Amino acid sequence: MGDVRRSTIFFTEQHLSYADILAPFEVRARIEIAVLNFLKDLNSPTPAISNLPMINRKSSNRRVNQSLLTEVSWIFLSRSFCTKSLTRENSAKAFIRVWKMMEMCYGILLLEKKVTQRELFYKLLCSSPDYFTSQLQVNQTIQDVVALLRCSRFSLGIMASSRGSIAGRLLLQVPDEETIDCSTCGSSGYAISGDLNLLEKLVMKTDANYIIVIEKHAIFQRLAEDKVFNQIPCILITAKGYPDLATRFLLHRMSQAFPEMPIFGLVDWNPAGLAILCTFKYGSIGMGLEAYRYGNIFFLP
Repeated sequence: MGDVRRSTIFFTEQHLSYADILAPFEVRARIEIAVLNFLKDLNSPTPAISNLPMINRKSSNRRVNQSLLTEVSWIFLSRSFCTKSLTRENSAKAFIRVWKMMEMCYGILLLEKKVTQRELFYKLLCSSPDYFTSQLQVNQTIQDVVALLRCSRFSLGIMASSRGSIAGRLLLQVPDEETIDCSTCGSSGYAISGDLNLLEKLVMKTDANYIIVIEKHAIFQRLAEDKVFNQIPCILITAKGYPDLATRFLLHRMSQAFPEMPIFGLVDWNPAGLAILCTFKYGSIGMGLEAYRYGNIFFLP
């Protein structure tokens, strides 16, 4: 079998802070290496069940980075580790969930398919009902696998569920499709795709002066229906409440594509509204190693 552990590149220091976007064959290779390492420990002269080293995703391990030269901030995780062990009663099921999740994702990647987190929950509920009984367990295990393999959830074949919309002075060029003019999409705006790969490839053009992030869908509809972007050259975007991943990712992309454009937040002045702004701006600790991919924008609330 050789020194398999030397090939486990996803356990190295250089991959500690970020989850990479990888091709399906690369993710499958990392899963295969994890399995071979596990089997190697079992077949050694002193057999043992190896623990799974994870980045600690607890709030005590989070940090907020503030650049000295820019206004850009984001959440990241420091270098504290935790482990999932089959021999500890309180983490044995979590240990097995990680392997079940990798098995499911491996099959999805072989089929070259994409699934949402909700679809994944139902698949795991059917195939492994003793270990997956809630969506929360699925969501947390996804982040454990992201931490173990050092790859993004999209690389695992998991697609974001989107409920967001965008309207205003923005042209979106989807590869091999017609250009979408978001100013002509009506009061409902243009529905943001949950396919992060597609959002990554979008070519965006605008003559707007502002981006306005709106908490309430009803307010978004009214402003889009009144075409406020013709009076105030702007782009309107909403996640219809607490921000979903696809909307956060698109806003992150827009902040990178138009770095000089101010971003304003139109939310309720209460803890929930502030939480929405902070999630858009910094990302969330619940996203683990992927947090930087969904935050890192400068708000003018």
